[in-house]
Amino acid sequence: QVQLVESGGESVQAGGSLRISCAASGYTCRRNCIGWFRQAPGKEREGVAVIFGCSGSSTAYADSVKGRFSISQNNANNTVFLQMRSLKPEDTAMYYCAAQVDCTGRVLLPSLYNYWGQGTQVTISS
Repeated sequence: QVQLVESGGESVQAGGSLRISCAASGYTCRRNCIGWFRQAPGKEREGVAVIFGCSGSSTAYADSVKGRFSISQNNANNTVFLQMRSLKPEDTAMYYCAAQVDCTGRVLLPSLYNYWGQGTQVTISS
């Protein structure tokens, strides 16, 4: 059973940086995907960044965060990170870590993910 626990969310001023983490117990990277999704009040959950496989080189990002966010993983301790830079108020959301077993090509689609964490709140003030 995969269990995901997020941490690191906090309030940050616009233009700042933040790194959030996901501790993934029971998760194996081979053929699977793990990544970050977010949901702002009144909006649908959306994919932010996903990493698939074990090499760390296969990633996908939402257009809205490309060039600002970076996903990485530490396979030794099964932790996934999301480094966020140049943060904007519109990045404010609950950020969730999610894992998909035998992931498909549509890796940013939330409905395809089997396991979810409880989320960590990121708030960006202007």
